[in-house]
Amino acid sequence: MGKTTGFLEYKRESESYTPVKERIKNYEEFTIPMKESKLKEQGARCMNCGIPFCQSGCPLGNFIPDFNDKVYKGKWKEAAEILHATNNFPEFTGRLCPAPCEEACVLGINEDPVTIENIEKNIVETAFNEGWITPNPPKQRTGKKIAVVGSGPAGLAAANQLNKAGHLVTVFERDEKIGGLLRYGIPDFKLEKNVIDRRLDILKAEGIKFQTNANVGVNVKADQLQKEYDAILLCGGSTTRRSIPIPGADLKGVHQAMEFLKLNNEQVDGKRDFKDIISAKGKNVIVIGGGDTGSDCIGTSNRHGAKSVTNFEILSKPTKDRPEHQPWPYFPMRLKTSSSHQEGVERFFSISTKEFIGDKKGNLTGLKTVEVEWLFKDNERPQLIEIPNTEKVWKADLVLLALGFTGPENYLAKQFGIEKDARSNYRASVKDYKTNVPNVFVAGDMRRGQSLIVWAISEGRQAAHHVDKHLMGTTDLPLKDSSDLPRR
Repeated sequence: MGKTTGFLEYKRESESYTPVKERIKNYEEFTIPMKESKLKEQGARCMNCGIPFCQSGCPLGNFIPDFNDKVYKGKWKEAAEILHATNNFPEFTGRLCPAPCEEACVLGINEDPVTIENIEKNIVETAFNEGWITPNPPKQRTGKKIAVVGSGPAGLAAANQLNKAGHLVTVFERDEKIGGLLRYGIPDFKLEKNVIDRRLDILKAEGIKFQTNANVGVNVKADQLQKEYDAILLCGGSTTRRSIPIPGADLKGVHQAMEFLKLNNEQVDGKRDFKDIISAKGKNVIVIGGGDTGSDCIGTSNRHGAKSVTNFEILSKPTKDRPEHQPWPYFPMRLKTSSSHQEGVERFFSISTKEFIGDKKGNLTGLKTVEVEWLFKDNERPQLIEIPNTEKVWKADLVLLALGFTGPENYLAKQFGIEKDARSNYRASVKDYKTNVPNVFVAGDMRRGQSLIVWAISEGRQAAHHVDKHLMGTTDLPLKDSSDLPRR
């Protein structure tokens, strides 16, 4: 695949960025596309490695060597067909996925891996620009009606697959617009919302129906769906936000990250004035949590014009190289420096917040921290140890809690009567994605817990396979396993 000696001739290259001073003036995507000749060189780096570990490292089982080879040869339309055979929305994963495929790349054992994610994005963008992605409604309908609850990547992928099978699919979304966390949780500088809208236009033209402001379990009752639909697939998110149960957590100025991000996205979309959002302008901002959501808060705060931005992470600082206990081809926990980090932030690791400090009016003025270390023992959970005499008080006008999520909200499970697992997720096995309630299935973060966009799409696709098989007795919809997918 690729050029036989390509990995020896070409070094890894990625897209460059617009300068920081320019890009933080707006919320537009700021990557600078590579020339086609350079992309062909990057496709040429794909080795004829025999066993494509990149493909198994991808939760979708993408045919990565195949589309790399087509890019190298300039056969972009064929590359797009191969890519869409396993991935419904490469325009999302090509922008947002942490690329476990690249960490599993054989070339990555002792060299920089193939730039798979960037190639993926350029394939789908070329396909849209050339007009190759057009509506393709099913030729026949089964007459079966399916309700998909949640319009994030899992719900959209499932709806797309089930519609291809000929079912009548309606997607229910509780917010005003379709997209879930893609729409309201991801800043536009990482994913401009017209990227979502152009794909939605395709899905609508193919026959999928969408109902917004439809909060199943609240203004749309569960028993109503059970009466009207032959199957129900729940694809909501893991949206119960983790908080810090410490003194001062109720002070004005302490906010959840997703509240901050959603309001800002609505303002960028023209649905709110700047005065109606949580503003970081001129403030000392502290973001607690070192993941992608924390990074998004950093980038957004800098675009607001924050006075300073500081980031706390309770875990130890990761290494830049692959840790010894996470050998290739496993996904390693390396030190990640995102484009938002590069825009301005001071990062601190092994630090725990003990107390939020406020004035007499209940406004946040600062917080108190302590340095920590982790004690690891065989067959025991890691212990967090506070280091004596390391307390410190920090000035803060705005604190954003980017601490992840503990599971899906409970009201939907309660109304349907769905059992939950020990981690508070909706219980369903990967064997068939069925819940304990007849004709009700669950997939995505609601089933597996907070995870990656690529896992959400994979779960939606797999759940669609089982829903179709449940309704029809047999199915042509593929599973993740690449042996079930057509070769091209």
